[in-house]
Amino acid sequence: MPSGRTHDVITFLTSIPVFAFAWRISSDLPTAVTTLVGFLFGGLLFGPDLDVASKQYYRWGFFRFLWYPYQAFFKHRSRWSHGLLFGTLLRVIYFAGALTLLSFFLAYIFAIYREQDLPRLAEFIASWNVLIDFIKTNLGENALPAFFFGTWLGATSHTLTDLAISYVKTGKVKNIL
Repeated sequence: MPSGRTHDVITFLTSIPVFAFAWRISSDLPTAVTTLVGFLFGGLLFGPDLDVASKQYYRWGFFRFLWYPYQAFFKHRSRWSHGLLFGTLLRVIYFAGALTLLSFFLAYIFAIYREQDLPRLAEFIASWNVLIDFIKTNLGENALPAFFFGTWLGATSHTLTDLAISYVKTGKVKNIL
């Protein structure tokens, strides 16, 4: 399989065409930039190799502990981690859930320390709506779809590179789509 460095080089080299494509389709510079940021995020930090101890995984630094359950649950290069249809979507859902649980845990510790009542889980879930409204207000209505599309493209470039190298080496493509 390609090394982490190879994946990084491909991500950086394809970032210019991704930006140009996003700008051409949207005719909006902020949307194109948001797509590019999502692409770099997807290619460098949020790609399919979070299911193993990889370069993407180690880039999370202290916060890589968030990916332990993901690694335990998903087999490397499965259709659920590397799949074009569900890989990125499952990582987004997983990450949103992990952040919600982590913030709830931190609020619980803080409430015990300050001897206050614990906020309800429904309040934490509602806070996602506040964040979404903030993003839409400050970055535009298309910011979240553009970022997700960019993230998906970044992860897709990783998977397609893996498939191409597998095909060159073996003449076969594994059934991960």
